[in-house]
Amino acid sequence: MIKHIVLFKLKKDIPDSERTAAMQSFKSALEALKEKIPCLLSIEVGLNANAEETYDIALTTTFETFEELHYYANHPDHLTAASIIKDIKESRACVDYII
Repeated sequence: MIKHIVLFKLKKDIPDSERTAAMQSFKSALEALKEKIPCLLSIEVGLNANAEETYDIALTTTFETFEELHYYANHPDHLTAASIIKDIKESRACVDYII
């Protein structure tokens, strides 16, 4: 089984209202993928509540295989969700490990 963890950092110069709306929209779109992508075994999306930390959004998903993770990553609904923060994303960090 594969655990896929991604952290997203948004640009700081985005107005708070736009940042909050984008984060909520992104979270909802990602969580909706559970019903659209059968190989997605679990998904959890967290919005950072600690202003002292660097990253704004954490995504944790699980898959049976790396092939399924690749399928998810290229799925049209996942790409649509990713586009929500595309223009305001500063950076992304990721780790995939076997559990």
